[in-house]
Amino acid sequence: MNKSRPHLLLVDDEPSIREPLGKYLERQGFRITDAADASTARSALLSYDIDLVLLDIMMPGEDGLSLCRHISANDGPPVILLTAKSEETDRIVGLEIGADDYVVKPFSPRELVARVKVVLRRVSSGKPKSDRMGERYSFAGWTLNSVQQTLHDPQGVLVPLSSGEHRMLEALVSRAGQILSRDHLLDLTRGREGGPFDRAIDNQVSRLRRKIEAEPKDPQHIKTIWGGGYRFSTEVKRL
Repeated sequence: MNKSRPHLLLVDDEPSIREPLGKYLERQGFRITDAADASTARSALLSYDIDLVLLDIMMPGEDGLSLCRHISANDGPPVILLTAKSEETDRIVGLEIGADDYVVKPFSPRELVARVKVVLRRVSSGKPKSDRMGERYSFAGWTLNSVQQTLHDPQGVLVPLSSGEHRMLEALVSRAGQILSRDHLLDLTRGREGGPFDRAIDNQVSRLRRKIEAEPKDPQHIKTIWGGGYRFSTEVKRL
């Protein structure tokens, strides 16, 4: 088996989708392991060196969002969600908990291959975690640790963050003073090269404000720049 070919894990409970799509992806040069449910997918993630997961949201038993959360929390491979048009809320949640992209069913297999290549290219050439080793940030008494993915308030209390919230806060804090558009924030936090998904960004910023702002409706740290995006306006020190 050619180890140079990216290894994809295809997770979908529908054989009519999983089997022909798996064969198509193999013809495009990928190695494919498929799974009909989350339990089988978890076993595959432990048994193989998976480069990317194609993950259906709606599955019996443990659904795709739960599995995506597990993969993200355990620093697993990137995830592209396979969703139905009616699952907009699930798509937003999926991006917020760590998915890298989504494709809406029915989709073009060629489009899916293009998105897979985009995410794999970002992972292989983009932002290795070793670049951030030891990176900590301090602002207004708060401390953000990039390695441990922790946030402590001025009293030293640990404030829980999802992986998506951590990436968003780090993107803002590490570029304090800069105006970051929603498109730029999408690139920084998820590496998507598709169209903007503004609601996902806005919802995540709203949740961050509830956690770090004294008055979320009158934020002092994360400022909205009308027509521009967001700016972290508090002075930040690297520790």
